[in-house]
Amino acid sequence: MGTLIISATAILVVLGFSNHVLWLAAIALLFLYVRYGRTGGGTSAASAPGPAPGASSGGASGSGGRADSTYRAYRARRDRQARWERRYRRERPLEARRQERQK
Repeated sequence: MGTLIISATAILVVLGFSNHVLWLAAIALLFLYVRYGRTGGGTSAASAPGPAPGASSGGASGSGGRADSTYRAYRARRDRQARWERRYRRERPLEARRQERQK
């Protein structure tokens, strides 16, 4: 799917040298692909900004307001976040302790 979008965008850009409306169409196509094309709706987890490393948000687990489509996706995201937090604490023990004191 991504290859098709890139190809269509390249064609629109090449044809857009004579018609600037096609440039706008290429930009709109890329925007729609980045916004909706990867996951089928909403923002993708890879491109959505998450919490700062090591900043735990209690029970919400740093969800950032987005809802996971399935329980399996929720578990995968939660497990990734837990692994990241454990790694952060292991690699930066002084910073982790400082953050704990601030709570």
